[in-house]
Amino acid sequence: MSENNTLEGKVVLITGAAHRIGATTARTLHAAGANIVLHYRNSATAAEALQQELNALRADSATLVQGDLLDTPSLAKIVQQAHAAWGRLDVLINNASTFYPTPVGTVTEEQWHDLMGSNLKAPFFLSQAAASHLKRERGCIVNIVDIHADRPLKAHPVYSMAKAGLVMMTKSLACELGPEVRVNAIAPGAILWPENEMDDDTKAKILERTFLKRQGSPQDIARAALFLIRDADYTSGQVLKVDGGRSLNS
Repeated sequence: MSENNTLEGKVVLITGAAHRIGATTARTLHAAGANIVLHYRNSATAAEALQQELNALRADSATLVQGDLLDTPSLAKIVQQAHAAWGRLDVLINNASTFYPTPVGTVTEEQWHDLMGSNLKAPFFLSQAAASHLKRERGCIVNIVDIHADRPLKAHPVYSMAKAGLVMMTKSLACELGPEVRVNAIAPGAILWPENEMDDDTKAKILERTFLKRQGSPQDIARAALFLIRDADYTSGQVLKVDGGRSLNS
């Protein structure tokens, strides 16, 4: 995809695209020329606003697909709808994620299925459904993982295990889908604070553990995705850590 340094004519499906990192990534890849399929579950208003924003910049360049990623039988349909929009699918970005604490001793089976489903099971079955389309276009998959796939986050064992599984999925699918499809991952660090409350003291301690001593931005993740999609033709099975060095600091 790097010959002309543009994504013009390429089609990108982004899960969880209505907010936060997903929305910023959609804007960045759209600016590079891609047509964007914005997946959402419940955030119809935000998704529609983003679609209108992108289509105002370039007509008929963004479309929507709604679906519950925990409903495994519907995942193939999401991919089919994405492919049908422009008759091709070049990139799948598994961005959608669920995050909340599950201290040992409190974990329910419902929480297990929710966290494993959104962070691991859905990305796998979406990738499986998209594989034939991606092979045809010699496309790629980008998974959004987490630095806590390597170093568990206290009180979040199920989430940490799910993201660790997503890292192994990245490596396994790079093996399974090559040579036609490249599969890589991005591991964000302190980019956006959790939507649930986090006190200022905790935030300060997290930033102190980064080498750059500052918070990153969703744009840092979006630019990493652009690099992996457009410029990293000989890169597959890798995890790009975008964390200001935090994962190297104990």
